[in-house]
Amino acid sequence: MDSPRAPRLEIHGRLLARNTLLNLAGQAAPLLMGVLCIPPIISGLGTERFGILALAWAVLGYFNIFDLGLGRATTKFVAESLSRGEHHRLPGLVWTAALSQACFGLIGAAILALATPVLVERVLNIPAGLATEARLTFYLLSFSIPVVLVTTSLRGTLEAAQRFDLVNALRAPANAAVFFLPLIGIWLGWALPGVVGLLVAARGVVLVLHYGLCRHVFSELRGLPQLDTASLRTLLAYGGWVTVSSAVGPILTYLDRFMLGVLATLGAVTFYSAPYEMVTRLWVFPASLMATLFPAFSALEAEPQRREALAARSVKYILVLLGPIVVAALAVAPDVLRLWLGAAFAAQSTDALRILAVGVLINSLAFVPFALLQAHGRPDLPAKLHILELPLQGILVWWLVSSYHITGAALAWTLRVALDAALLFAVCGRLSLLSRQSLLAYRMPQTALLMIAAGGATLVLGFSAATIWLRAGLGALVVLALAITAWRFLLNETDRSQILGLIRPAAAK
Repeated sequence: MDSPRAPRLEIHGRLLARNTLLNLAGQAAPLLMGVLCIPPIISGLGTERFGILALAWAVLGYFNIFDLGLGRATTKFVAESLSRGEHHRLPGLVWTAALSQACFGLIGAAILALATPVLVERVLNIPAGLATEARLTFYLLSFSIPVVLVTTSLRGTLEAAQRFDLVNALRAPANAAVFFLPLIGIWLGWALPGVVGLLVAARGVVLVLHYGLCRHVFSELRGLPQLDTASLRTLLAYGGWVTVSSAVGPILTYLDRFMLGVLATLGAVTFYSAPYEMVTRLWVFPASLMATLFPAFSALEAEPQRREALAARSVKYILVLLGPIVVAALAVAPDVLRLWLGAAFAAQSTDALRILAVGVLINSLAFVPFALLQAHGRPDLPAKLHILELPLQGILVWWLVSSYHITGAALAWTLRVALDAALLFAVCGRLSLLSRQSLLAYRMPQTALLMIAAGGATLVLGFSAATIWLRAGLGALVVLALAITAWRFLLNETDRSQILGLIRPAAAK
């Protein structure tokens, strides 16, 4: 029998709205920090050293494969347990996931350390004079793999309980430190390995704080960590297919940069990575929403109609919120790059930024069916789609990067995420998780056509306008007209009430 102090987790609109705002606020500060800090980081490190750092981050992202899906599995099964009031399952689930990830992370760290000489000397196009710094950078980053993986499980536990207030109290300064700490290292005159050492130390502090918060929120976790074999089987059975996505996903995401490093130069990697890092910060909107909705989708497994309505409305909100931003980016892309990073970046990266902006919008819509399938207990389906996409992405990247360099890398990435989104929506439709009727009911075709028309108009006006002020003014008019049209004709009364419900509490605070 459940303990009287183990209430069920209730999912309601006000809670989801509050937590979405918390996630958005928690990621907005690091976004601003990145925009402000990347130019002086590039200036302080130089384009080639920044290119090494970008490639090292890409390698580290791939080694998250050793998560084995346990972070996602922890969130799903803890959310389901809390929704049923089964708090007695928490120690077995949480500590089993954390201890397992510590072991797998150590294996990943050893593999990266052993692979570092090959990566630096044979795979990546790194100048001989920077080889020593590159090796030390990769060695240091290998230490962070187990730390990051254990943190993922602990953060997933807090997310499952909808404690996004605590999650973002840690995530905001931790993510901001990724950009701020390199500036401190540069100011102190440290080389690239010293800068990376600061980042690794900060990750260790974040892990300790997550551990303390989990013990504070859940009294069941205050005992000694324990490994439960039954929970391990449950977690691994779910996480196996998530692991496949974790293995293939980073390849799909970072293959363009590696091809630029192999077929072009480290300078090309920098000219591509900087606008990529800037525009993909728009993922803060869908990521904030999905971080809240994934545990909610898991908890609503017994209420499929309510879950489908929540998913369809989420797709529409993402398109309405991000669409105008992408439309504006199409108009002022060269001006933003020139003001942010200088004329050289504007000349090299404008087309890539525009193409990537469209790709980010399409990919953001795919967050919803991806989370929906995993919450429904079918992580195998996104994983199988990623496997199918991998050879196509390899061919696209090799051909387009060879022919068009930076612009080709952006085009290959955008074409791949467009295919991925189409397939994910189709699979959700076949499983009646997110039907065509639901999307039609929420006026998705009309919304998409409006965004396409506004984007085309913005590009025409942007190319015809002679000055930055004229481009910005015309772009602002298009975005304003787009926002008014969407509010008046594409959102119903329920949509408008929910959006105002998100805005008013924030404005009051």
